[in-house]
Amino acid sequence: MKQFSKNILYEVIFQIILLGTVFIFYAFNRVDANIETQIEAYEVAFFLNCAFAAFVINYFLLPKFLYLKKHGWFVVLVVTLIGFTMLIEELVLEKIYFPTTRGANFPGIFYNLLNVMPTIIILVGFKFGWDALTKQRELEQLRTAVKDSELQFLKSQINPHFLFNNLNNLYSYALEKSDKTPKIILDLSAVLRYMLYECQAKFVPLNKEMEHLRNFVNLSKLQIEERSRIKLNTENIEYGFLVAPLILSVFIENAFKHSLSSVSGHIEILIDIFLKKEELIFKCENSYSSKSNIKDLASGIGLENVKKRLELLYPKRHNLTIETKNDYFIVNLTLKLQRNK
Repeated sequence: MKQFSKNILYEVIFQIILLGTVFIFYAFNRVDANIETQIEAYEVAFFLNCAFAAFVINYFLLPKFLYLKKHGWFVVLVVTLIGFTMLIEELVLEKIYFPTTRGANFPGIFYNLLNVMPTIIILVGFKFGWDALTKQRELEQLRTAVKDSELQFLKSQINPHFLFNNLNNLYSYALEKSDKTPKIILDLSAVLRYMLYECQAKFVPLNKEMEHLRNFVNLSKLQIEERSRIKLNTENIEYGFLVAPLILSVFIENAFKHSLSSVSGHIEILIDIFLKKEELIFKCENSYSSKSNIKDLASGIGLENVKKRLELLYPKRHNLTIETKNDYFIVNLTLKLQRNK
């Protein structure tokens, strides 16, 4: 409501400035090469006649007919209104201000059109441009709102997926009364705190995301006993960059899920993250067995969500490749980062 009132105020100010400017040019006459600066009463009356016609077009015919695609009615009503404006000028105003000269004869339709049309066209044209800019701004705001809503929805799908997996693991360790249970609770609490409270913005500091990934990997390691080789390398990570949160962790989570689904006893997950100028290079390799029940490793809710988020947050600024090779699932992702101003 406050924004609506502000928009009305801006438009009123715009119209006042526009009317004043157009009237100055309308009343600008030259007589014997001398500039006439005095404003005559008839100039005000003739201008108000045209301005009234423009007002009706701007605030009634445009929104009620043209913008609703009633083009036929719009043309008919505009022509009728212009004809009425010409009649007022010819039969009323000229009779009042020029009864013995211009008011005594009819100069012709085209002459009258040249008198009224320039002012009406200018006033209507500026109003049409104002409406177009307003609609464009509203469209951009709507697109931003839809984009934000979609991102929040995608995030909401990622968080429960991670939570359910780890709560199941925590339940298993609690039943066994394992000494690892307190560690799992602490690590899970740290990860969830980040996911729920510290990454609500579209972009977060890169060092914060790296800290989250280290905690995430440490937590996921607890799912695997001594039959694994897990390596996370985060070299050359500098301060001052921003990155979209909870994207890289999806690939890491899938790496653990795929490896755990392997029928073989060997589990290997290698993660390399580094900066190259302003590009973040992410590579994640994990072993899997082609004999496992995973039919399509490159699909699933998590990966489909992260692909959509990349399209929304990094349009034409990311490159993602996913492939399987020699019983390894390989993800390569390049992100063009922005600096934290």
